[in-house]
Amino acid sequence: MQISLVLLAAGASSRMGFVKQNLVLGQKTMLEHILHNCLMSSCAPVTVVLGLNKKEIVPNLKDLPISIIDNPNAEKGMGSSIKMGLIGTYMTYKDTEAMLLMSSDMPLVNTEIIEKLCATLTENQDIDIVAAAYNGTVGIPAVFRRSVFEQILDIKDEQGAKALFKNNKTSFIEIGDAGIDLDTPEDVKAFQEKYPVL
Repeated sequence: MQISLVLLAAGASSRMGFVKQNLVLGQKTMLEHILHNCLMSSCAPVTVVLGLNKKEIVPNLKDLPISIIDNPNAEKGMGSSIKMGLIGTYMTYKDTEAMLLMSSDMPLVNTEIIEKLCATLTENQDIDIVAAAYNGTVGIPAVFRRSVFEQILDIKDEQGAKALFKNNKTSFIEIGDAGIDLDTPEDVKAFQEKYPVL
């Protein structure tokens, strides 16, 4: 199955106080670390949606085999970036049968998790979406079958992908601590204390 991967990195990082995609974890920025795991997966192409901090992020993505899409409406919410990522990917790669959606602030989402989500969708033809479960909630990373694409284009700009889970046959995979996302300096401090070597 041809599964494209869209990485959302268009947010303002307002709660972090600096461009969190450029947060250095080990030898790489957080975004570079996540992209390494994306590029090691079977998903192709890998597309990054940038927006509010594009100028600061782009220099760190030089020479990577990825596509970059600019979302000029990123301030309107995650839904606008999800739609932009799907449109940009689908216009270029018409053979896309599914799209895996990821966030750029979850550094523990590794290649193994990406492959597990994709394999679950591929092996279960009656399932429309496979999403992650963590910390008592559900969300992205999640992979959406092509049959759901029109619904993705209809979500509101301020919405995320969760709105689609209730209206489609969705399977959930527990990912534990990989669901940790880094939104604030306090999140980063707690993360680095627990995972000093990434």
